[in-house]
Amino acid sequence: MILESDTIRLRAVEPSDIDLLYLWENDPDVWTVSESITPYSRFELEKYILSEGDIFANKQLRMMIDCKQNGAYLTVGTVDLFDFNPLHRRAGLGIMIYSPENREKGYASEALNMLIEYAFAVLNISVLYCNISADNHKSVNCLEKVGFEKCGLKKSWNLTPNGREDEIMFQLIK
Repeated sequence: MILESDTIRLRAVEPSDIDLLYLWENDPDVWTVSESITPYSRFELEKYILSEGDIFANKQLRMMIDCKQNGAYLTVGTVDLFDFNPLHRRAGLGIMIYSPENREKGYASEALNMLIEYAFAVLNISVLYCNISADNHKSVNCLEKVGFEKCGLKKSWNLTPNGREDEIMFQLIK
């Protein structure tokens, strides 16, 4: 299983990623999609990085998304499996491309396709799910592009600065 293409690679979180994770996890704009409301300390993130790796023990897995630019790699985001349940062979999925200048370049859909293949072939997951704000049209389109199907709607589910928003439930079944 190769988690690399001509454009991107997925890799494990490394201690050298601490500055990026500290920036990303403490950005209030990211909190609106991650359901966080408090900042993370550098110490908390260091503990997380050191414990990361075994999805069966931690019930989650984060991979960094690196894209090739000018012959070198630039880390542009993360892709996550969470709420992993090996008994029912399912997991939640999340993705973030942090900077707007790195969005709409196909990195997210390519990373999702790699992660889906890895989840189904290596981790033996048979159901992936994702919940997205109904107003997040780019993420909705990206999920549908890689094969996810809408399976439900939670009305007035999330409170945002603009009021209450619906949330769409998506599934991808192997």
